[in-house]
Amino acid sequence: MGLRAYVNNKEGGYIGTMETPTYIKSLIIPRNGQKARARRVWSLDLAMVWLPFLTACNTAGETHIPSDALGAPLRLAYNPDGSVKFSKTGRPVMRVARDIADTVRLVRDNFAANLLDYTSQVKDDMPDQFQKQVDIAQRAGEPIVQRDSRNLDKAVAQATAEAIRQAEKAPKAPKGEKIPVPA
Repeated sequence: MGLRAYVNNKEGGYIGTMETPTYIKSLIIPRNGQKARARRVWSLDLAMVWLPFLTACNTAGETHIPSDALGAPLRLAYNPDGSVKFSKTGRPVMRVARDIADTVRLVRDNFAANLLDYTSQVKDDMPDQFQKQVDIAQRAGEPIVQRDSRNLDKAVAQATAEAIRQAEKAPKAPKGEKIPVPA
């Protein structure tokens, strides 16, 4: 049995309790390292996140995504000449229906705008505290940046030394002859 929650109807009247939704229960179930293998759009599962969300938005009258887009969200991609498009590995290329892709892009753009608006509001309302957080974060990150810079310099130096050793071992052409170099 899950948690019980009070549910109000649109008119504001109490209509009873409901079982905790499965999507909430699934948030607290350990996955033991399992990774989803489904198609993702903006890093979210198409079938488990976007389709139910967009169907709910259509149901509430907030969007008007065509039923065929929701019913067949993955479409075969075509080349400009009308032939089926294949990837370099020989698999057919699938794309997300344009109406869904456009709506996801709108959600992403609005999400980013909301994040920036919030940030701007906090910076305006609490400029000293915001700057203090920035300074603390930069000081805390400084040793990490320095360590990574040292390690990168060391790795580049080792790779360069190895490339020089390999070049010195390479066969040399007799005078007047050239060794073909792969393009």
